[in-house]
Amino acid sequence: MNTNTTAEPTAEAKRHSEGPVAKAIEEQTARLPSDTFLWAAGAAIGGSLTLKVLGKHQTALFVGQWVAPLLLLGVYNKIVKVSGSDRIK
Repeated sequence: MNTNTTAEPTAEAKRHSEGPVAKAIEEQTARLPSDTFLWAAGAAIGGSLTLKVLGKHQTALFVGQWVAPLLLLGVYNKIVKVSGSDRIK
């Protein structure tokens, strides 16, 4: 187990570090509150249900399919906040 707590990355961390695009995405994603995605998924469920009741079945299915990706983005957001790709412990 590596107990290196300095700011200097280990050789292994350098080999497995993320590229500039992933780092930029993680930096921006970490700024959003984690519950944003949960509320968005709930809104998609409510919107889909409303559309279904109004008889717009195809649109309801389309909006309902947003729920899983929104929840996955929420999980990604939480992982980035807890243990971003280049954090060294």
